Amino acid sequence: MTGNSPEGPTLRELAVQALSSVEHGYDLLAPKFDHTPFRTSDPILDAVASVLGPLGPFGDGLDLCCGTGAGLEVLERVCRGSVTGIDISAGMLEVARRRVVTGERADGPRVALVRGDARALPFASAPSGSPAFDLVVSFGAFGHFLPGEFPGLFTQVHSVLRPGGRFAFPVVAPARPGTPAYWALLGFDAVMRVRNAVWKPPFVMYYRAFRLADVRRELTRVGFDVETRALPEFGRRPDGSPRCRMVVATRTPAGYSVSSG
Repeated sequence: MTGNSPEGPTLRELAVQALSSVEHGYDLLAPKFDHTPFRTSDPILDAVASVLGPLGPFGDGLDLCCGTGAGLEVLERVCRGSVTGIDISAGMLEVARRRVVTGERADGPRVALVRGDARALPFASAPSGSPAFDLVVSFGAFGHFLPGEFPGLFTQVHSVLRPGGRFAFPVVAPARPGTPAYWALLGFDAVMRVRNAVWKPPFVMYYRAFRLADVRRELTRVGFDVETRALPEFGRRPDGSPRCRMVVATRTPAGYSVSSG
């Protein structure tokens, strides 16, 4: 994540966003989103691209919940075909359009931006009736889904991937119990739960609910073979586990299996 910036939103603007729906809240935040800590940092984007590079090259790529388009640059580096970003927020997509070149390009993949809900992807039925993508990535969006929505979300991703296609995303190790970061996240989740209990529409943002063990189980259940790869740039925790990993879930052809890491 990026650090705070004087160009970022004010406390009042963040409060207004938090009292809106997820879609409208990000419409409001979009012009200043890239100057907030919520934007995925360039080191994480670069680390993911460095792991994806040897797994490719890929044909067509999708950035799920693309926001202002930072992750699209990863896809442009590893995809030879088209690159598509989808997001529910029109405001975030408008910022993305200003930062990426859409349409046909002579020096890279074609880029398109689509407004839509990740829980009901509009790509499930391509004109040929076949899945549309070889690679799907996502950065920092999973906190906006409730745990019960992950099976449906992962099923949607599975449906748009061609056999052998990959679904990849970084996961930061959870804060250790008792540390300041742990208590900060616990407090944040508690505040969000109270806010959603007393104020409508809800604003879903529960990052502690995205647990790697649960995610692996649900990905496997919908038909992915799952492995994880350490992102060594971010070091290891005292117990030797990586501070940041990348999940790589593969839609494999029938009868073929990838060993899990």
